Amino acid sequence: MAKIIGGIGTSHVPTIGVAYDKGKQEDPAWKPMFDGYKPIADWLAKEKPDAMVMFYNDHCSSFFFDFYPTFALGISDAFPIADEGAGLRNLPPVKGNIELQAHIAESLVNDEFDLTVFHDKPLDHGCLSPLPLLWPHQPDWPGAIVPIEVNVLQFPLPTARRCYRLGQALRRAIESYPEDLKVVVVGTGGLSHQVHGERVGFNNTDWDHEFLELLEKNPEKLTELKHIDFVERGGAESVEQIMWLAMRGALGDSIKQTHLNYYLATTTAMTAVLYENA
Repeated sequence: MAKIIGGIGTSHVPTIGVAYDKGKQEDPAWKPMFDGYKPIADWLAKEKPDAMVMFYNDHCSSFFFDFYPTFALGISDAFPIADEGAGLRNLPPVKGNIELQAHIAESLVNDEFDLTVFHDKPLDHGCLSPLPLLWPHQPDWPGAIVPIEVNVLQFPLPTARRCYRLGQALRRAIESYPEDLKVVVVGTGGLSHQVHGERVGFNNTDWDHEFLELLEKNPEKLTELKHIDFVERGGAESVEQIMWLAMRGALGDSIKQTHLNYYLATTTAMTAVLYENA
């Protein structure tokens, strides 16, 4: 059967992709952030997972406020790269695995998660700002992506507990897949940041590290928080942290944090963390 071999939490700041495309990996302002992904990329190169499930939010590239699903899962053999206004990035289409994607979709629906299913829609920086830092992509990506979009933009949002339960259901779906695949689960977004309003530029380093500690050791406590709790502690956009809880729910009870890079140099606390089975 398929198995989950680890989890990754990562910010999906759009400027990460811009800096990557402009070759700023050695720029003093960006080097600490890019270097923080190298141990995770090395681990992925060693473990060679077949698929990566990515919890992300679409930034009105494929879904819009007249139709923005709570949870949506992509089923396609390839996903285009979204043009978010600056032209297409020089990345190959993201590979899919239709059999695995369809199995996960059916399993989640049977587990009472009412999914939207999408085909062939472009993926934006929610997936693609961190992905080239994790996986090589020339001439092609080494494995398949299972994109699971989560609504963190338009209220009502799914609760933190619902996202955690979604991750647990994902684990059941993957472990019931009959093919021997290695799967990594990724939660994207966050950590603390606010990009609009009176608190624009707000960060809370103490809360970020408390969140990371609880995510590893006591995620159930985080599921008790309301959306306003995340907003007050980490800024309006830090509600994206509920997607990290979906990733954490897929990992089971006993894990260990084997790498963490936390870099606060812009309006967002850019973070990359790796979890493995304890």
